[in-house]
Amino acid sequence: MTRPELTIAREFEAALAWWQAAGVDCEFTDDATALLAEAGLAAAGTAPQSGKTAAERASTGAARRAANDEARQSVDSEAPGPNPAAPPPRDLLGDSPPADLPAFRQWWMTAPGLETARGFPRIAPRGLAGAALMVLVPQPEAADHDRLLSGPQGRLLGNILGALGLDESAVYIASALPTHTPMADLAAIAASGMDAVLAHHMALAQPQKILAFGTDLAAFLTPVKDEHLRKFNRGVVNTPVMVSETLDAMLHVPRLKARFWRRWIEWSATV
Repeated sequence: MTRPELTIAREFEAALAWWQAAGVDCEFTDDATALLAEAGLAAAGTAPQSGKTAAERASTGAARRAANDEARQSVDSEAPGPNPAAPPPRDLLGDSPPADLPAFRQWWMTAPGLETARGFPRIAPRGLAGAALMVLVPQPEAADHDRLLSGPQGRLLGNILGALGLDESAVYIASALPTHTPMADLAAIAASGMDAVLAHHMALAQPQKILAFGTDLAAFLTPVKDEHLRKFNRGVVNTPVMVSETLDAMLHVPRLKARFWRRWIEWSATV
């Protein structure tokens, strides 16, 4: 059996049939223009009416364009409007923000409006002002009750600090959220006013460096050119920051630990 000879006419006919089968028979520009309607009839074996006058064809085209315009207007009228503007951030600190770290810890544990999840207790930060390193995590662990990072993430952090030659008691450890918050939208929470709370917290802690475990914490920080190496610059604070994956992610994906160490070595050589 020999293959039929492929001519330009047959290839063109096949292309029209393919687009017709795909349901594409109009070109949508400013005005919809029928491209394949008559060709589709021809491909199906039904010849178009050839006795129409030019005026009749023009009338048919105008009617088709009017129907398409009406359909577009109907779709536009049913389309949802623009997204409402995000609510303005709240002034969570108020007129008399905490003046030192002990006052901040008490405020952190009792101030209204800071709850981000029900069913989990607030956990206070720990450490002293002026620490060589501040460790920032998005939120407490789910099992934390009296001490921040008292579970597996805390044990991993202790191993990391030990490898860095740092005693955990000499490191300031804090979270961006006061409570464990499943499925937390950190960007939205930061924009709601919690970024200003963290800025005040850092200004009181005055660490020499900040190690942020969680790339989503970038919403709380002022970025610089590098995606992972940043400087936090709010008010009197101008502190080098390294942003890494979360401790929880490192527990579940061991290769992230190697990535962390590479970044830490590069960052430590520049600050």
